[in-house]
Order: sequence, then C-alpha cells, then structure tokens
Amino acid sequence: MLLKLAWRNIWRNKRRSVIVLTAIVVGMVLLLLTESYMAGMLKQMLEDQIGSHVAHVQIHKKGFNDNKIVQNSITDISSVEGSLGRNSAIAAFSRRVQTYGIASSASNSSGVLMIGVDAQQESRITKIRSWVQEGEYLSGKDREIVIGRALAERLGVTLGDKIVLMATALDGQVGSDVFRIVGLYAGSSSDFDKAFVYVPIRNAQRVLAMGDRVSEFVLLAANIARVPQLSKDLAAVVGEEYEVTNYKEVLPALMAIIEVADKSMGIYYFIIGVATIFGIINTLLMSVFERIREFGVLMAMGMKNGTVFAMIMLEALILGVVGTIIGLIVGFAVYLPYWHYGLNLSAFAEGLSWIGASTIVYPLLTSEALVRIVLIIPFISVLAALYPATKAIRLVPVRAIYYV
Repeated sequence: MLLKLAWRNIWRNKRRSVIVLTAIVVGMVLLLLTESYMAGMLKQMLEDQIGSHVAHVQIHKKGFNDNKIVQNSITDISSVEGSLGRNSAIAAFSRRVQTYGIASSASNSSGVLMIGVDAQQESRITKIRSWVQEGEYLSGKDREIVIGRALAERLGVTLGDKIVLMATALDGQVGSDVFRIVGLYAGSSSDFDKAFVYVPIRNAQRVLAMGDRVSEFVLLAANIARVPQLSKDLAAVVGEEYEVTNYKEVLPALMAIIEVADKSMGIYYFIIGVATIFGIINTLLMSVFERIREFGVLMAMGMKNGTVFAMIMLEALILGVVGTIIGLIVGFAVYLPYWHYGLNLSAFAEGLSWIGASTIVYPLLTSEALVRIVLIIPFISVLAALYPATKAIRLVPVRAIYYV
C-alpha cells in the first residue's frame, strides 16, 4: 500500500519527476563513463610500462639501481635461476644484459639503452614482439637488432641497414659491434622508442666482455595481486647481495598518478552527489508543500508520523532506483562501443606520449566501480529525502488542514 502511494505521488507532477530523473540519468552516465575511462587508461599505462621493460619484479646485484654499470652484474646465474624455477608463484622469467651506449649510423648517432635478451624468454615477459611493425622480432641469429621507429628516424636508417653499438666494457675499454636491423617497433611512448634497442644476449655479453654475467633477472607473477609478497619472498631466498624490487617501487611516478586519479574520482563523485542531492531535495520539498493539507488530513485520520516519514523516504528511493536503472541502460549503451573499439585520442598524442599513455583508450568498468555507481544514487536519494521528510512530520494536523 505504501509503495503504491509513493509511486502515485511521484507522478502527480510528471514534468518535475522527469526533470529529476533526467538529472540522475545524466549523472549516472557521466559517472560510468568517467570511471571506466579513467580505469581503462590507467590500466593500459600500467600494463604498457610492465610489458615494455619493467616486468613485475626485477632482481639485480646490490647497488645496481644506484649505479647501473657493467661491473654491478650478477655472476651466480645458476643459483638465481634455480630459486626462480622452484617458485610456483612465478609465471615466467628472463635474463637480461643492459647498459647505456651509443648507436651510430652513417648519418647520425644517439644515446641508447642496449638490452641483451634471450628472445624466447623475453617474449614471455614484454610486449616488444607484438609492437614490431616492420620486419620481425629477434630470431636468435647473430648480430640482430630491433629498434624503435623514432630512433630509426633519428639515425636515418631503415629495415636491413647496419648500425654500430658502442659501450664501456667490463674491463673499462670501449666495446663495439655492428648489428643489422631486423625489426622496427612502435610502443606507447616515443621517448621509449628512441632509447631502447634489443640485441641477442650473447652479443651484448661479447660487446661488454662480460662472459656469462647478466645485469638482471626480470619476472612476471602468476597473480599480480601477490607481487609485493612475492618480491619479499624472493629477497629472503636470493640473499642480501641482491636487490629485489617490484613494479610499484620502479614506477613511483605512475603509482602517484594512479593514487591522484583515485582521489580525483572521489571528488567527482562528491560533485555529482551534491548536485543530485539539491535536485532531489528541491523536488521533494515542493512535493511536501503542495501536499500540506493532504498530510494534515492523513495525520488527523490517524496516520502516524513514521508512516509519513517512510512514504517520503520511499518516494526518494524510488526516484533513485528508477534513475539508476535507466542511467545504467543508457550508460552501457554508450560504454559498450567504446569498450569494443576504443576511444581515439590521437588529437592529444603528444601529451599522452609524455605520460606514457596510448592514443587508443579502452574503457574498463570494474566490478568494484559498478557496485559504487549502482549504490551511490539510491543512497544519495535517501539522504536527500531526510530534510523534506522531517519537515513533513513536524506539521501540526489542524494547521496543515487549513493551510493555504
């Protein structure tokens, strides 16, 4: 009975109710799209960073992160590999040799970070293979090199050309070798593409006179949520002579961006919530003032204050629930095409490249975000109804009946 009364009261003034519902629907759609777009962009940025070079966990000789020189390399390869191979929480791992050097062509030269990798192991860790747009990824043949398109343009080279890599070797001498370009890749950041070059690990070890030494081990966890615990476990196993860092420690700037984004979404929810509260308060107050005489009659006939209070609260809840349902339908209708095809932000390519974001963003609506969106409007609606409902139960029946 109370539900039926509340429903009828809402539609006494159809125009006002439709305006409020429209405001709720617009707020719902904005929340859904903003939340999903932000989550999708941040997820892509994190995955691109992890998949380009960082991985989930990195293991270095102690002091390497402070001074990335060839001398700070790992010598006990078999011991570390054994520790990694026995850990079921690790999905894949790879050995790397890395050092700063110079890449030179016939027309130009540029500073680079030379990465020596085992092609088979590395393809399970990074996205470089999938980013190759011309040619192919490292096949394991001698003196192959994969470079970024941006670096190729700077050096004035193309697929099949030769370039020289030079770097300071373990003995302090300058090591060098000639490599043939077999692949050109393009990642999400032009700065990354200009700096990182990939060669077979044995070639890098030969240039640097390292023997069997490696600069680092990188690995992917079977479950990203367990990465912090995994890094602690590995640190205890490999010993104090090694540094074990996870992606959160390697990417503090990106972690700060994600934290700021979470806080900014809280502010966005607050703004939408305040706007919705005032809209519902205004609607219900007008409804209460229009029905003062009716409330007076109902109270005089024996309707209790609690029933009047519950009826107004129910009206607000119905508005919130109906608005939420319609908002979700409209929001999903807008969200699904972008989820499938992505949102093209190529007009902002330069700015996105600076923060390491892709120009095609695929919105992502998480279950946690969906729960927040579904609950926020009904909760706000009920909260907004407290004041009008309180005004209604404070009415004196006799005065209310003769209210003009």
